[in-house]
Amino acid sequence: MYLGGLDIGTTGCKLSVYRDDGGFVCNSYREYHAVHRDGCHEICAETVFKAVCEVLRETASRAMPNVIGVTSFGETFAALDENDRVLLPSMLYTDPRGADECDLLCRAMGADAIRKIAGVKPHSMYSLPKLMWIKKQKPEIFRKIKRVMLMEDYIVYMLCGVAQIDYSLAARTMAFNIEKKCWSEEIFGAAGINPSLMSAPVPSGSVAGVMRKELAETLGIPSGITVVNGAHDQIAATLGAGVLQCGEAVDGTGTVECLIPVFDRIPEEAALYNEGYSVVPYVRDGSYVCYALSFTGGAVLKWFRENFAPQYHGENVYAQLDATVPKDPTGILVLPHFAGAATPYMDTGSRAAVLGLTLEHGTGHFYKALMEGACYEMAVNLERLESFGIRPETVYATGGGAASDVWLQIKADVWNRSVVSLSAKQVGACGTCMLCGVALGVYRDFFHAKRVFVKEKRAYLPDPAAARSYRNYYNAYRNIYQAVRPIVGECSEA
Repeated sequence: MYLGGLDIGTTGCKLSVYRDDGGFVCNSYREYHAVHRDGCHEICAETVFKAVCEVLRETASRAMPNVIGVTSFGETFAALDENDRVLLPSMLYTDPRGADECDLLCRAMGADAIRKIAGVKPHSMYSLPKLMWIKKQKPEIFRKIKRVMLMEDYIVYMLCGVAQIDYSLAARTMAFNIEKKCWSEEIFGAAGINPSLMSAPVPSGSVAGVMRKELAETLGIPSGITVVNGAHDQIAATLGAGVLQCGEAVDGTGTVECLIPVFDRIPEEAALYNEGYSVVPYVRDGSYVCYALSFTGGAVLKWFRENFAPQYHGENVYAQLDATVPKDPTGILVLPHFAGAATPYMDTGSRAAVLGLTLEHGTGHFYKALMEGACYEMAVNLERLESFGIRPETVYATGGGAASDVWLQIKADVWNRSVVSLSAKQVGACGTCMLCGVALGVYRDFFHAKRVFVKEKRAYLPDPAAARSYRNYYNAYRNIYQAVRPIVGECSEA
């Protein structure tokens, strides 16, 4: 049997096909573009579906899967009329609209009450405030809305005609009860929105139906393909890394770095949510995850290479740079807030800082210091999560950053815990295929699917001497943000 993982991203969609023995078959990809204009950040849902149709057609000429699971980015939604036509462009999470509406909702209901139900600190990035904005600013369009669908359930609906959304993506709306696993009548009531507009919530990895016959005929692909609701893309990546139990976490280092631990209760501490951590239902019943973020993971290394090390180029450019780094800790402290600070500060006005540079430092030292700074930043998050009773002992590394032996060893030393790299490069696609396989009974459960798909490549263990040295530097690093933030503020006001 062939299993397909359809990943809907903000810049393109990809369909990856695997055999049920875990073997990779093929990939198909189509790019599309978001529009940033006049302060609005939007994407066209119809363009996304057109790209999906193109990858389906291309995949059919190579190896069409028997089942397709749909995974997507969060928050952004499509508003459809009674004829399933898209009524307006979809606002991305970065779009500033909805801030006033979020404030109104908090005044009507209370931010703490929303947090306790939805598992997130209220913010305009989520779907509900933006839907409220449409109701207020475009009432003539709002009156025509018959369905509100995030990208996962929109694509599922367009493929098979069934309107259902998985729990993890529903949690990105700010209107989902993460404990009861249903839409919150209380939150929707305070927002003045009818929850009947939303798709039916279902567990991640639920069968939606069979691809519409007329669509299959139009695309020239086989009929009878099963369509499955996957998950929020971060959830799919966590599952694809084989992270299933408390004490485990996945660290995905791409442009942004995201560390996702698994735990078995909904944290009640308000501070966790106030620091930007959102709690999301996970694929196993009764388990949850949260997202710890740094806005500049791999992005800062790309910035460094392009601006300060243009002599290094080619396909293995980062391996070349890795070869230049010193063995010992650099002693340079880099606060990696090149695009503001994510968790636990949630401070878009913060900026990067570099301390400890001398004339003895060269390219390799600064390059390694940037990797160390990213690790220190995640160590702050691990420390904060531990204060809430969330402590992963083993971290599974994914994303482009996981290709660097140097960086993974630094992570193990700074975090003082095991870091494991994986053989699969497309962990999100693997996770989606695992959801499909369990949904169809190909695998008994997620642990069975893990044995098929997840292959550990190497475990990086902390070096005791390096870990002690990094602990001293980390203790100093923890003070940098509070020390430099007032200066940054003064600079911005000058």
